[in-house]
Amino acid sequence: MNIGFIGTGNMGTILIESFMNGNAVKQEQLFITNRTLEKAYNIQRRYPNIHVLKTNEEVVKRATIIFLCTKPLHMPIVLKQLQPHLTDEHCIVSITSPISVQQLESLVPCHVIRVIPSITNRALAGSSLITVGDRCRDEYRTTVEHMFRSISRPIYIDEPITRIASDLASCGPAFFSYLIQKFIDAAVQQTPITKEQATTLATEMIIGLGALLEQQLYTLPTLQEKVCVKGGITGAGIDVLEKEVGDLFVHIFQKTHEKFYEETEKVRQQIDDIRH
Repeated sequence: MNIGFIGTGNMGTILIESFMNGNAVKQEQLFITNRTLEKAYNIQRRYPNIHVLKTNEEVVKRATIIFLCTKPLHMPIVLKQLQPHLTDEHCIVSITSPISVQQLESLVPCHVIRVIPSITNRALAGSSLITVGDRCRDEYRTTVEHMFRSISRPIYIDEPITRIASDLASCGPAFFSYLIQKFIDAAVQQTPITKEQATTLATEMIIGLGALLEQQLYTLPTLQEKVCVKGGITGAGIDVLEKEVGDLFVHIFQKTHEKFYEETEKVRQQIDDIRH
């Protein structure tokens, strides 16, 4: 089964690289395009047997499962463009959260799946969030799930938790990368340690923390209990965190949801314009 990619920006490229590294598909199966074709050709230089096509319509003609890796506000326009060329034998896979599978199904005559990936998938790790359209056949769901199982842990989610699940699984690496960088910067600012030393120690700590959780040696609460001796140095640091973190993550989720609702409203207006 041939796989198409419309859009080879950051996430489109990460998915293609991940599928290659995870042996989910063969190079010869991939048909890709991008508004700036040079980005697609850059991928082809690393994977010479991938096919680069000049238009979105050509991708639809050559592929059965088509990944749409465009920005949310571009997607309704792209779907309108593709609609005359899509048949019951196609499956559209969207990777953007502000457009629901129901909205996608209202715009195209084919099968629809939404998968929200994570940058962690590039390391064949982390999760991917799957929501399947009502009329999607099992063969497409199984194929897409198998592809993502080779690079992640697929988790099926319902529409109401799309945004918060995305915050945790997909935005989370950026949030915690920022916090770890602040952790490192503070160490360098307050002590004689070099930035290189602090970065190495913090990076190895995060990798080790992930290994402890992956091997289920500890849960997050029990790990904290083991390290945090009452009245000790770690406990003193935890006291500061308890006082200063406060509602930080509540505010983060409020802001991401606010932005999400702004984008969903803009997308809804675009879809209404297309229908009329």
